Amino acid sequence: MDQQTSASKQLAFPLPRWEFIALAAALMALNALAIDIMLPGLQQIGASLGVENENHRQYVITAYFAGMAFALLAYGPASDRFGRRGPLLFGLTVYLVAAFAAALSPNFETMLALRFIQGIGAASTRVIAVSMVRDRFGGRQMAEIMSLIFMVFMIIPVLAPSIGQLMMLFANWHFIFICMGTIALAITIWAAVRLPETMHPEDRRPFTLSSVGQAFGIVLTTRVSLWYTLASMTVFGALFGFINSAQQVYIGIYELGVWFPVVFACVAGLMAVSSFLNSRLVMRLGMRRLSHAALIGFFLVSLVWFVWSLFGQVPLVAFVALFAAAMFQFGWIGSNFNALAMEPLGHIAGSASSVQGFIQTLGGGLVGAFIGQSFDGTTTPLAAGFCGVAGFGIVMVLIAERGKLFRAQHDAKKPEAIGH
Repeated sequence: MDQQTSASKQLAFPLPRWEFIALAAALMALNALAIDIMLPGLQQIGASLGVENENHRQYVITAYFAGMAFALLAYGPASDRFGRRGPLLFGLTVYLVAAFAAALSPNFETMLALRFIQGIGAASTRVIAVSMVRDRFGGRQMAEIMSLIFMVFMIIPVLAPSIGQLMMLFANWHFIFICMGTIALAITIWAAVRLPETMHPEDRRPFTLSSVGQAFGIVLTTRVSLWYTLASMTVFGALFGFINSAQQVYIGIYELGVWFPVVFACVAGLMAVSSFLNSRLVMRLGMRRLSHAALIGFFLVSLVWFVWSLFGQVPLVAFVALFAAAMFQFGWIGSNFNALAMEPLGHIAGSASSVQGFIQTLGGGLVGAFIGQSFDGTTTPLAAGFCGVAGFGIVMVLIAERGKLFRAQHDAKKPEAIGH
């Protein structure tokens, strides 16, 4: 899409820029809400539903990621054929119904099944929010918008654990899901009333097996797209690993009790600051310079944390400082890597976001589950996981960039096929 076409589409768009960013962020934030609000209640959920192994409580989160990962493959092609609004509203409805139903779960198996279904609904927000942004923006501008969306999105990890902890003090875990469903209902109504269709009719693709396979093939054979997607997957795996074991680390190891949401919120707030800074810097410095430097910084901080943990328990202040430093780098990695992966594929934005989301969510979820299930009462497995995924991420970026980091080039290249 050339700049004149892009500009004309933006001028014709009826939703104000600030509201578009806020709504896209709210849609993506439903994913964080489905996880972060329940972290303080995992212990009570496990006790209420008869879960004896404390690591098995993490399956409430893993089941959600699993449902979302597989559903991602359907929403992208569907949104490329039918537009963004219909599949999005369908997924939101599934999400909120499953959330309300989970509040009535009689046993752990039913809870996991409903969380899987909730993840199926949530997949629509992951795919279509990114697709809508790519429908309207490209290159560094897309990275700027994604950074602003991520900044707003981070309000949920700041607030949600505190809301969950408040419910644990005055109610029980059932109300966590009621709150989750109510917020989803409000966002669904907002999207239904205010969100216009962002996909232009001439960009629609037929919903056939061959067309879907062709779109997936384009994604998987475009060098920059594939390897930045895999790099994102590894880094998101570290984040998922922390989310899985956050309650055990903060409450089990450091005995923070009701202060757990406060520390969690401080780190999430720092990530929001990082995303805001990225939105200010990316137009001047470029996606590659910022994200490559951040990935190396992420690795070095994680390495210090890992080595320190081998000599004994890392003190709380040092743990929070190192973890916050790593997460600050994450704020410069996620949005830029997503924008770099999507940049060559604007003509199949829905299918591209679908495949990329599937790889990131399933792969990252599996990596995160492995890290979480490795919890042994110390922070060493978590530190090792962070250090390992950062190292793999650097290798994947080197493959994407043919061995050259920090290239000062225009971040809107034509697709580069693998082997070309």
